[in-house]
Amino acid sequence: MSDHTSNTSGQRIPSKRLRIYYGWFMVALAGLAVFLSGPGQTYSVSTFIDSVMAEYNWSRSLVSSLYSMGTLLAGCFMMFVGRQVDQKGYRLMLTLVSILFSGALLFMSTVRTPLMLFIGFFLIRAFGQGSLTLIPYSLVPQWFIRMRGRALSVLAVCAALSSAALPYINLGITHALGWRYMWLFWSAVLCLVLAPLAWFFTKNNPEEIGLLPDGGLNPVGLDSGSPQLQEHSFTQKQAMQTKAFWLILVVVCIPSMVGTGAQFHHLSIMAENGVAPQIAASVFAVAAGVALGFTPIAGVLCDRYPVRYVLAAALLLQCVNLVLLLFTYTTTQVVLLGVVQGTRQAMLSVAGGVVWPHYFGRANLASIRGVTTAGMVIGSALGPMPFGAGYDFFGGYLEIILAMSLLPLLGAAGIMFLKKPERPDGPATSNTALAS
Repeated sequence: MSDHTSNTSGQRIPSKRLRIYYGWFMVALAGLAVFLSGPGQTYSVSTFIDSVMAEYNWSRSLVSSLYSMGTLLAGCFMMFVGRQVDQKGYRLMLTLVSILFSGALLFMSTVRTPLMLFIGFFLIRAFGQGSLTLIPYSLVPQWFIRMRGRALSVLAVCAALSSAALPYINLGITHALGWRYMWLFWSAVLCLVLAPLAWFFTKNNPEEIGLLPDGGLNPVGLDSGSPQLQEHSFTQKQAMQTKAFWLILVVVCIPSMVGTGAQFHHLSIMAENGVAPQIAASVFAVAAGVALGFTPIAGVLCDRYPVRYVLAAALLLQCVNLVLLLFTYTTTQVVLLGVVQGTRQAMLSVAGGVVWPHYFGRANLASIRGVTTAGMVIGSALGPMPFGAGYDFFGGYLEIILAMSLLPLLGAAGIMFLKKPERPDGPATSNTALAS
């Protein structure tokens, strides 16, 4: 007897439940992509800046300005990437972005002028920090509904591992061979590892291979547009016509802006409190460890409770995080600050991935996330500015930190009243397995 049957469209599917749901392979591949977005992330670029400034005698303000401008331009590019993912599919776009990111890293190894550096920053931020975050965080929700939080928590763990490992790898290569070889190494990894894996193993959604989200068979040949599988499926235009879209966007952009701003000025803020730079920097190590451990718990919370509650809790922790900056004087308090920061990071990374498919569905998720990713990238680029301006105006950080702490507080209050919107063309259909 054959081990396969045919669905109504003639596609052959396995007649027995797969022992390992293929969605978990997609989670592993997406996690690898998130890990390898690292060369385009700030924690990786920071290991390169001092070397290139020393070689060419460029000022820190020049390099910082080029980085901010490149990041802003890359943020706007995300809307185009999101549309292309929904039109061309995840397999093609993940492969193409991997190759383009590899080329961008290769270009970074040839930088010799400020213009080349600006172009390089734009390319690695667009294809690394932007696209290799947008695509994995849109791909995984195609495969999971009930276990979406737990699946996305794996990606958040991979992001934390990347932030912990890549700076050390980069510094090791730079000290041994020079900064140009650091970029060449990651270019080779993207081209020879991620791109082939993406091409040969990526599937756009479970229906493509005769399966259902969360596992199990799809014996009647339903596709992702079928009412039985849809969960509030909005187009990008429809989503942007709802109040819920803009409320969520503001809420997720608040921590992106204030968190980046506080992190950028962290050592200066701690210096005002009399904390030595070495002790102040340990906040990031503590936060990374806590985030790594708490991320799976955050995934379970997002699966068991309404995601707006998890987001609200994360924003409240963001507020606490900012206020604690003003009262951190001892090593013990530094550790406490790191615990709060790591917990907040874990909850935001998971809930921020769950909230968009939960409220707007899977069908056009990449296009929708293209807009939201652009907003978050732009917010992170602008974040350091109000802290710097506040310091210059008031002569310290007290007033600006207290003012900025009101933003997550307001965001938490607003998100608690969030309800699922109805599509402009009628009530949306939601999956019965999804929590309200």
